[in-house]
Amino acid sequence: MGELVMAAKITHVPSIWLSIQPGKHFGIRRPAELALTEVGERARERGADTFLIADTHWMNSIGFHLNGKARHQGSYVSHELPHFIHDLEYDYPGAPDLAELVREEIVLGGQKARVHTYKDLGLEYATLVPMYFMNGDSSIHVLPIGCNIYSTIEENRRIGEALMRAIHRSDRKVAFLASGSLSHAFPPNEIAESLLDDVSSEINRQVDMAVLDMWTEGRVGEFLEMLPDYNKRCTGEGAMADTAMLFGLLGWGDYAGKGEQLCPYFGSSGTGQVVVDFPVPVTVE
Repeated sequence: MGELVMAAKITHVPSIWLSIQPGKHFGIRRPAELALTEVGERARERGADTFLIADTHWMNSIGFHLNGKARHQGSYVSHELPHFIHDLEYDYPGAPDLAELVREEIVLGGQKARVHTYKDLGLEYATLVPMYFMNGDSSIHVLPIGCNIYSTIEENRRIGEALMRAIHRSDRKVAFLASGSLSHAFPPNEIAESLLDDVSSEINRQVDMAVLDMWTEGRVGEFLEMLPDYNKRCTGEGAMADTAMLFGLLGWGDYAGKGEQLCPYFGSSGTGQVVVDFPVPVTVE
């Protein structure tokens, strides 16, 4: 039987990639770089052979989709911010077997899902930026699931439960990564560049900080009560689908773990970012 060995909420902002390039922005995201590297080290220590990634930059409008290719290989440039991310070469083994099990479990739960193996279906940067720091030797398999931008928190809770069932049916040891921001309100274009290292709204900053307190203090039930409103009022990235999947995977309201924050909270082009490792309960079924 397969096993969930890690569950983490992670950042993927393009400024992390900018941070490792020569120039005036070199090193600006060093704490996030170190936190993502730490997540990769912990995944290996816990025996992970597969990263299952809820990718909020693979945005779907109908149903739920998995990139089930046996091998992910290519060169990536961001359509959104090509001056931040370009010429990012990647080559990772995929997980078609787990992709099919996830599809089956989502369908059995009454929702729609598809697995794709099109040769030109590449990876998005919410997968690629974390993988650069976590999976440098390409030894761990990679399976992205897209985030439906029109989905609800309840739908994504159920997707998380389906992911857990699929993991248990597999023979894999899985590290799940919820790759997305906290608040995600971009500033107006005229001032966007001035907020490279900031959050666009003090209200969003304060709500994000309150959320982190809830996570690290184990007040998950309180957080889940506010999650639909948090998503709406703080402009959730990808419908906060990754976060809802994360807690659906962990048991939702029954989850009693306390998250461990691995880097300081930071703003990036108006959005709120962090890396948090959530302990996996041994009783998750």
